[in-house]
Amino acid sequence: MDQIHVTLPDGKVQEVPKGTTPLEIARKISPRLADAALVARISAGNGVPNPNATDNSELIDLRRPLDYDVKLQILTEKDADALYVFRHSAAHLLAAAVTELFPDVKLGIGPPIDTGFFYEFLREEPFTPEDLVKIDAKMRQLAAQDLPNERKLLSKPEAIELYKKTNQTFKCELVEEKATEPVVSFYTTGKFIDFCRGPHIPSTKRITAFKLMSVAGAYWKGQEANPQLQRIYAAAFYTQKELDEYLHRLEEAKRRDHRKLGVELDLFSIQEEAGPGLIFWHPKGGLIRKIMEDWLRDELLHRGYDLVATPHIMKLDLWKTSGHTGYYRENMFGPVEVEKTDYQLKPMNCPGHILIYKARMKSYRDLPVRLAELGTVYRYERSGVLHGLLRVRGFTQDDAHIFCMPSQIESEVEACMDFAFAVMKTFGFDKFEVELSDWDASHPENYTGKPEDWQRATAALAETMTRMNIPFKKIDGEAAFYGPKIDVKLIDAIGRPWQLTTVQFDFNLPARFGLQYIGEDGAKHEPLMVHRALLGSVERFFGILVEHYAGAFPLWLAPVQIEICPVSEKVADYAHQVTDTLKSHGFRVHLDDRNEKLPAKIRDAQLQKIPYMLVLGPKESEAGTVSVRHRTKGDLGPKPLPEVIESLTKEVESKSQ
Repeated sequence: MDQIHVTLPDGKVQEVPKGTTPLEIARKISPRLADAALVARISAGNGVPNPNATDNSELIDLRRPLDYDVKLQILTEKDADALYVFRHSAAHLLAAAVTELFPDVKLGIGPPIDTGFFYEFLREEPFTPEDLVKIDAKMRQLAAQDLPNERKLLSKPEAIELYKKTNQTFKCELVEEKATEPVVSFYTTGKFIDFCRGPHIPSTKRITAFKLMSVAGAYWKGQEANPQLQRIYAAAFYTQKELDEYLHRLEEAKRRDHRKLGVELDLFSIQEEAGPGLIFWHPKGGLIRKIMEDWLRDELLHRGYDLVATPHIMKLDLWKTSGHTGYYRENMFGPVEVEKTDYQLKPMNCPGHILIYKARMKSYRDLPVRLAELGTVYRYERSGVLHGLLRVRGFTQDDAHIFCMPSQIESEVEACMDFAFAVMKTFGFDKFEVELSDWDASHPENYTGKPEDWQRATAALAETMTRMNIPFKKIDGEAAFYGPKIDVKLIDAIGRPWQLTTVQFDFNLPARFGLQYIGEDGAKHEPLMVHRALLGSVERFFGILVEHYAGAFPLWLAPVQIEICPVSEKVADYAHQVTDTLKSHGFRVHLDDRNEKLPAKIRDAQLQKIPYMLVLGPKESEAGTVSVRHRTKGDLGPKPLPEVIESLTKEVESKSQ
């Protein structure tokens, strides 16, 4: 019998008969490994290359015979790729259950997604909540039968004929389009058969921790002219504990939803009369925004930035020079004609800052020039992607552009990263992820700038982060065409990552606008340009803050810091006196002088998430004290007013969370 060589991750080589499966090799290594195995990864070994893999690596079923020399890795729950395959198999289990319960459905596609999977079906009646209960029960029944996921090969004509017999028109279409080889791969799960490249986990018995979440409409292939299918979404994890944790995070996300809290706390609104994606800041939200922006402007000045302001609308020709009309046109609003000249609402602030830089020739002694603006921009986002404060059509960017010499770039990048961490610490975030996006060096034609520019810029970003002991992940081919960048993603209170800071090189705009400075040698040179945003946008950052704090802002940010709760009208004068005293010390105070009982006043203050309530009764009035209540710690007892003022002042100044 022909022998093949299988190289394992530790470098050891096994000589086995041709046709041996990864599962058999796993059993030879360890029965425990075989039990834990879900899928295998193979790549070309030292002998005959893998004829099926275009990238020299592919995932295959554990029962797939090996016919050539390979490098083999057995994947278990510890491997991210295995979870993708696990969820794909769960999608097939869903389809198997649906086709048993509703034999007349037509099948669409069923891929894995980040937290589970979905499958699409065409059915005359909509799936009801009761249907989902039945489908869930059937899935669990099939899973308990330990049905194998088996790979079968059919010729393309046979595959098409199979689906024609069962009137599966969408599947026929997929086979026609996607089957490029004479032989077509199918997978069976019990009675269910599906056109699929695979791979899949060996059987259904491991698929127990799942939950059908929702049903949504989806046009076939995403095109409105096509039939609308019903897409059943599900969550799926290896264990019930993981699923429960995910469902808890979902409930937390609902509780923290900034759109819901924005209404309840009267922070902002989106008015249909004005148009979607446009934010109206209410007094409380506007006050928090002012506090955020005041802090940011003070920091900008402290860190050597110059504050500028640029028009909201400029000539369309300017955006042609910048390249936005070519590269960004679909995200821009239409031009506005003024005196036979086309003007454009600005989608970005950079051209305005460039014109300020160009207004006067710079010397090397003037560099770096750091121009910062809280500039409102307008982008045409499709209505389907608009999402509260997180995706809007008009928003304010905390934009800055740094023009510097090559010798200054590392210190400027370091300063940007230091500023980013100051933002995160100040606003209560202590976890983050950092990514460095580089070009695809094998396709330099897709990028602006010389190879040496890219190498120098990427090295400067990487070396700066290494020097600052900032862990980062380098991603090749993810950079914009005009330069490499650093992205900082903060992690919020329930573990969700949010894109925040961007530090972006630009080899494009300085050349397009002919930017120059006079060097020490007396010659003209082109400056390096860095785009820098910290919050990303004020609107989006505010939405993230609302969800991070679940609307319970820390004292320094809270729109109302203290609620005064008199127990009756008998202490009205003292209540006004306490209110005026606190306001004179700069606190944001609200006096609840309604003719309501104390529990109602406290409940309402709690619902508004006000940090402190000061209860005033006859005893407090006589003693000149206040009874302090915290929104989470409860009753803190009576304290002299000066002591309370001193304590709260320290809390505000420290910006404690």
